[in-house]
Amino acid sequence: MMKLKNILLVILISAATSFLSVWGYNRWEAKQTAGVQEPGKLPINYAGFFDGERAAGAVDFTAASTSATPAVVHIKTKTKARQVTNNLPRSRSRNPFSDLFGDDFGDLFGGPQSQTIPEQRASGSGVLISNDGFIVTNNHVIDGADDINITLNNKRSYKATLIGADPSSDIAVLKIEGKNFPYLVYGNSDDVKLGQWVLAVGYPLTLDVTVTAGIISAKARSIGINRRQSESPIESFLQTDAAVNPGNSGGALINTDGQLIGINSAIASPTGSYAGYSYAVPVNIVKKVVNDLMKFGTVQRAYLGIQYSMGEPTEDEKKEYGLRDGEGVVVTDVPVGGAASVAGIKKGDIVTKINEVKVTTGPEMVEQVTRYKPGDKITVTYLRDGKENTATLTLKNRSGNTNVVKNATILEKLGGTLENLDKKTAATYDVPGGVVVRKIGSGALSKTKMQDGFVITSVNGIVIKNTDDLRAALERNKGNNVKLEGMYPGYEGSYGYPLNLEGE
Repeated sequence: MMKLKNILLVILISAATSFLSVWGYNRWEAKQTAGVQEPGKLPINYAGFFDGERAAGAVDFTAASTSATPAVVHIKTKTKARQVTNNLPRSRSRNPFSDLFGDDFGDLFGGPQSQTIPEQRASGSGVLISNDGFIVTNNHVIDGADDINITLNNKRSYKATLIGADPSSDIAVLKIEGKNFPYLVYGNSDDVKLGQWVLAVGYPLTLDVTVTAGIISAKARSIGINRRQSESPIESFLQTDAAVNPGNSGGALINTDGQLIGINSAIASPTGSYAGYSYAVPVNIVKKVVNDLMKFGTVQRAYLGIQYSMGEPTEDEKKEYGLRDGEGVVVTDVPVGGAASVAGIKKGDIVTKINEVKVTTGPEMVEQVTRYKPGDKITVTYLRDGKENTATLTLKNRSGNTNVVKNATILEKLGGTLENLDKKTAATYDVPGGVVVRKIGSGALSKTKMQDGFVITSVNGIVIKNTDDLRAALERNKGNNVKLEGMYPGYEGSYGYPLNLEGE
């Protein structure tokens, strides 16, 4: 009897252990797939889309519009008021009248020339891409915002959290809490054809959700607009003539099957409003950026390791390299140690294919490479002396290796030993505060001429009182093209150091 009880006890424990293991694995698996679209499964907003009610061959946008509008959201941002200064103190002496007349009286004695920028509000659009509340939009829609609020088509509002952003591609990912949200199904931007009907969905000019129609008028367009926020922009836009206005940024470009094929990002206009052309980031680029931001917190960008002509080749370049129109991309330089150099590609070669996909322009080539991460192996087809060659190369990151790029905080990228300026010292030098660089370290600061002991008092004119202010000021533009200004205690004069944290 005792033996039977022992056997039953073992069976019971085994069953409980199996149940707990399966339950725990399912919980873990659910977290790993958060925000991921499940192939073959459609959200509820696509109900009835393929019910056969549309007339064969008819151009009808109603089904696509009905499916898309619930999944396109209105984004409203708020940037808090902040103090800025145009000049550091011209005198380090304490103003003897400040206690009687206030700090503003100090301007007469060479004090800081400062002002307050009022609270700013803006709006744009976004696209739900999963039923658990992940949203893709443009980086420039939310860049520098202190508060981000989302309003759905049904008027319900949510506070959003920024998951990650990539200035190079102008893509950002947000998250709202909830479940069973409508979302747009990914299409394939490679399948998009010139002349194909498309719809732009968004919230232009602070209006309610709006749908406009147009056609694809060009592919792989580069207009240089992302250079305003990144030194290594990714541009291979879908160009359309669907009406897009301020507020449409971050909204959806869809095909007539209701699939997301792009994120509307820019317009070509002398007035800032619609004038005939608009540009969208292809969804195949968007998917790669979104997946990287959600998995790593930063984009794992791969590089071929070549330099090439960004614009159309000149007649002299065509003659020098023997390039025919539409033939490929001329390699103008091959840095030593890069992926292309290791694979034997040389200056003067003409790249014609990336993984068997034909490329004829720089933007087309960048679009293909953007889909891969450092460590991936690809084949590059190129012409040398009129003969076709193929090389297999391993893509590298910006640092020249295949390591996963970590999402370091903005202050970690800055490097150095930082601490808040104490109140006594701040009062002595008549500044509201600052951040002392006790030791430069090996980060981005080491690439400037800054010396140990420097006190940062402003970043791009924004007054810095402590490390929290410094972090916020750098994050407003991701640390790209900033100027750190401040002083060296005990020395007259102010100093400024330009800095760019991109790629650190």
